[in-house]
Amino acid sequence: MERSILGAILGTLFGISALGGLAFIGASPNPVPGKPEGNWRLLDPVVYENITIFPVVSSSTQDTSPFLTLDEGLSSGEVIVSEQGAAGLARTRDGRPIAVPQYDSGASVNQLVLINRSKRPLLLLAGELVSGGKQDRIIGKDRIVPVGSEPLPLDVFCVEHGRWTGASSQFIASKTIVHPSVREQAAVAQNQNEVWDAVRSGTKAKATAAGVAGRPAASPAPLSAEVIGDTIATAAPTQSYAKIYEQSRAGASVDTFVEELRRRFDRATLGLKGERVVGVVVAYGGDVAWSDIFASGELFEHYWSKLLRSYAVEALARPTYRETAAITDAREFLRNLNGREVVESEPGVYRWRETTEGRLSLIELEAIAPKTMTLHRLLLHRTS
Repeated sequence: MERSILGAILGTLFGISALGGLAFIGASPNPVPGKPEGNWRLLDPVVYENITIFPVVSSSTQDTSPFLTLDEGLSSGEVIVSEQGAAGLARTRDGRPIAVPQYDSGASVNQLVLINRSKRPLLLLAGELVSGGKQDRIIGKDRIVPVGSEPLPLDVFCVEHGRWTGASSQFIASKTIVHPSVREQAAVAQNQNEVWDAVRSGTKAKATAAGVAGRPAASPAPLSAEVIGDTIATAAPTQSYAKIYEQSRAGASVDTFVEELRRRFDRATLGLKGERVVGVVVAYGGDVAWSDIFASGELFEHYWSKLLRSYAVEALARPTYRETAAITDAREFLRNLNGREVVESEPGVYRWRETTEGRLSLIELEAIAPKTMTLHRLLLHRTS
């Protein structure tokens, strides 16, 4: 009798457990395991040529409206970026003059001066490009610049090797994020020579020999090192990133690729109910390689055009394999890492954390004020 009662109780408990598990799977068919956010979900992949993009959606996002982006700040004149040692005046969008103090004795390849005169903290992402000065540069690291801060020495990397002159010391918004091979060298390797090499070569990813593990042979990349070399020789003698990948014949081929990829992505994410796209996981061939995820759908939308173009450039530069990444691989890619951790912070403003496990690197930018939230999560499979 006692055994019979015990068996009934256990049977009921197992039944409840099983039903609970089924309910969870039904509510979120592609949940991302091991994430404290708990409600990220991967949609079916968007596939075109050798790139696969998995939209990441969430049913709850943060309020990121208190933050100003670099493009917004430079366009309005509320943010000023200039060469070191450049004293003078700049003007806001409504014509008001703003003094630019001389910060140092002379210009430096890897450091600029940034002034945030807005009433909002400024969000910077590694790989964002600013044009002008003595040569074009990219932001070296994700960070937040608080309201009312003193002129800030800003770490940058050059993406225009052949120029060291300019009519103005000021920089303007380029509305560009460099593609993953270049961005990796800035955000993770933090090596100027590797940044230049990635700009010249297109990609740092290496082709795998045909036949290894059954992988089919790769087709030649439309943006091979040879094509980029010809572009530099004919249209971009200063090795300007913008002229190579946006303003040349090579850039025109990127435009066509982006247009089709955007059309497929928009169709795949149309009609979401109660969810917003907050990020993506990106694969090239069968290799899951990259992920950008933001705290809100609004923040993702602000960066999406720049990011999409950057992923397309990388796809056109990488070897073209006739493979498609599986959604199970994308989910596994987003797991929390367990490895060496480096943390940097500015008290009361932000915390930057890098976790490295094998060839994976995870960079998280956490805002501390006005409330704690992870504004940006970058995860990549390093190519070097």
